[in-house]
Amino acid sequence: MELTRVQSSRRPSALVRTALAGAVLVACFAVTSCGGDAEADKADAQGRVTVVYEDGAIPAKDRHAVAVVRESRVLEQSADWVNTSVALPHDLVVKVTEKVPPGVTDAVTQPDGRTIFVPPSFLTRIEGVLRDVVKTVKRPALFPADKFNVDDLTALSTQFIFGHEMGHALQRQLLLANIGLEEDAADGFASFYTVNEVGPDPSLAAAILFDELARKEGKLTLEGLSSDHPVTQQRVFTFLCQLEGSDPKRYSGPLVDAGYLPKTRAPLCPQAWAMLDYGWWTQLRGHFSAAFKEQGNKDQENARGRLIAQTKAFAEQLDELRRRQ
Repeated sequence: MELTRVQSSRRPSALVRTALAGAVLVACFAVTSCGGDAEADKADAQGRVTVVYEDGAIPAKDRHAVAVVRESRVLEQSADWVNTSVALPHDLVVKVTEKVPPGVTDAVTQPDGRTIFVPPSFLTRIEGVLRDVVKTVKRPALFPADKFNVDDLTALSTQFIFGHEMGHALQRQLLLANIGLEEDAADGFASFYTVNEVGPDPSLAAAILFDELARKEGKLTLEGLSSDHPVTQQRVFTFLCQLEGSDPKRYSGPLVDAGYLPKTRAPLCPQAWAMLDYGWWTQLRGHFSAAFKEQGNKDQENARGRLIAQTKAFAEQLDELRRRQ
């Protein structure tokens, strides 16, 4: 098995510790998830997401990776979905530029949720890791053969990473309530958005990228274990679990039977996906745009029904699962 060569101790690299991450959530944020003030504020919400490529601030060595992402329009696709579906209180500018705040080396969302920086050098580093993947890793059968190349993997994994950053931006602009780590919620939005709106490829590409990063890491340190980000390999399995749980009939064979997602984790995935899907629809429900409100409410109600059904099904399986341990 190529995708999941797991070691018991790994130290997250600088890329992973801050990739898919912004600044730590400001602890004193007020929280509003839906209804109430959100409904009142929505009438004045006219924020738009725009993607800006600052050509004069893109070094020559990074232009190929930037061109791949730019031509794929994966950033614009995410921006368009938010613009269509969500009433943002403020504009959100996505800047692909090397002119970033001090110390920023990876994609990052500012604490107010109004700016996402995507350094070109960050895209080049992703591209370099995936170049190693194409040379050394056997393609998972579920991933399309015509996309198992450096350019497509770079674009698709960037789409997932950008979904994570968009999750941060939504949480911070809309002051969404978190009942766990913000980084987990942002990872969850990346899965929620890409699985529902794009399909399996971004989740698979991100899992491939992070698995390769995990192979390159050393032993876990106290810094790595105490990070607000989950351990890298754990994120790989979570991405795969959420994908598999979204449609077990379609994905169980190529992910579970093929050995990429452990059989001990797989029974948890349908309910985990249903809870994630319902959770994000519920968080966003009070912030739907007027044009999307009817459809969004239907999606939220459908997700609620699925969560109820999956919870019942899991309860019926639980005793048998425990007996197998």
